[in-house]
Amino acid sequence: MSNLLVLPILIPLCSAVVLIFLKEKLPLQRLISVVSAVLNVMVAVILVQRIHVEGIQTLQMGGWMPPYGIVFVGDMLAALLVLTTSVVGLAILLYSFRSIGEERERFYYYTFFHFLLVGVYGSFLTGDIFNLFVFFEVMLIASYALISIGGTKLQLRETSKYLLINIVSSTLFVAAVAYLYAAVGTLNMAHLSQRVAEAGQGGVLNVIAMLFLIVFALKAGLFLFFWLPGSYSAPPSAVRALFGALLTKVGLYAIIRTFTLIFVNDPGFTHTWIAWMAGATMILGGLGAAAYHDIPRIFNYNVIISVGFVAFGIASATPDSLDGAVFYLLHDMLAKGLMFILGGIIITAAGTDQLKAMGGLIKRYPLLGWMFFALALTLVGIPPFSGFAGKVLIIRGGLESGMLTLSLIGLGSSFLVLYSLIKMFRLAFWGNEPDREYPKVHIRGVTVLAAGLLALVICMGVGAEQVYSYVSQAGEVLVSPALYIEAVMKE
Repeated sequence: MSNLLVLPILIPLCSAVVLIFLKEKLPLQRLISVVSAVLNVMVAVILVQRIHVEGIQTLQMGGWMPPYGIVFVGDMLAALLVLTTSVVGLAILLYSFRSIGEERERFYYYTFFHFLLVGVYGSFLTGDIFNLFVFFEVMLIASYALISIGGTKLQLRETSKYLLINIVSSTLFVAAVAYLYAAVGTLNMAHLSQRVAEAGQGGVLNVIAMLFLIVFALKAGLFLFFWLPGSYSAPPSAVRALFGALLTKVGLYAIIRTFTLIFVNDPGFTHTWIAWMAGATMILGGLGAAAYHDIPRIFNYNVIISVGFVAFGIASATPDSLDGAVFYLLHDMLAKGLMFILGGIIITAAGTDQLKAMGGLIKRYPLLGWMFFALALTLVGIPPFSGFAGKVLIIRGGLESGMLTLSLIGLGSSFLVLYSLIKMFRLAFWGNEPDREYPKVHIRGVTVLAAGLLALVICMGVGAEQVYSYVSQAGEVLVSPALYIEAVMKE
């Protein structure tokens, strides 16, 4: 048992409750938020190292032994995601200080920020599928507030769509949980794996599996992403960064956990559907990224491409592809957080989010321009940047499993990523200056913040071998679910 597992949830939860009573004290809100975020990074580092040395950690709440009580489970996958979330959350929090604006800050921005992190951490660490639903709802309720804070016309329109989609997906989620409980009589994930194997996956259990896939695909933006480009364009850039870096990744994590632990006995059915959805997502996301000329939508379609690429790794289900999916997921959380931060800085510097109204920024902000170019290489997967190792492992796993077409689509989507980002780099930084005055803004502080995050992304690529020693430990549990089951059910 490890009480450390509950700290990543308790720290932001307590912070959020305290911040409710400090509405008018913005400096104190910021201080508490930073202390909370730094503490979570420290706890996550300790958790990763403990799991690396001692193996999977579990915590039975109230002393109830599984499968009857609430259980938290920290395997290496969950711990690495908690650590990456903590680092990205801290970076976005610091960026918020300079970008979100006092008016939004006074409407409980930091309170909802921490509640959203509670939902994200809880989703990664829970070992119970009903509590996965609960933490999803905590995360989503906080996101409803964050997407609407400011009350612009665009925000209100997109919030309605975002709210409707997530109400539908949450209704399907709770229905799927109910059907699954009726079929096998348990909600503990490790016990579910045993019961589904005993019952023989097929028939009604495959229907339930597809229902879960639809729910998580909606939340991740996998194929069913029609709501995402508009909704993620509505809020301020700091909120876009939070959503793009974290929310879709929680949906992907749920797919990984569900289809490597619970519904693993009929991959010919379930994983074929995931493969088709991954291919369609990469193609449509790539076309969207190439077609648009406004920064938020270009970025949002790049988020969609990466969702499809991780799903490709899940569908292949080989040791290499699952290791690659984990590696790429960690890289993508950092890189997408950085992408939205840099995009926000560019929009602030240019005074617009339309590429056709920009130009000549390289003369004014050369460091910003070359940082964005380096990020583009990272997202495409050029060595030695962090995107390379994950992509190579996923494509190698895809070829091993005979998914040649999907491997080619994955490579093609990388070229579309490159095209969309180089188009942005060319128009915004090297195009002719528009016939208007650019706003006079101070971006040095946030540029330094972005440089620190970029350095971390580069270090992850250069030190890929060291990172892989942890990633492979996470992948081992995905390939051999018996390790997870034994750790949870051993009591």
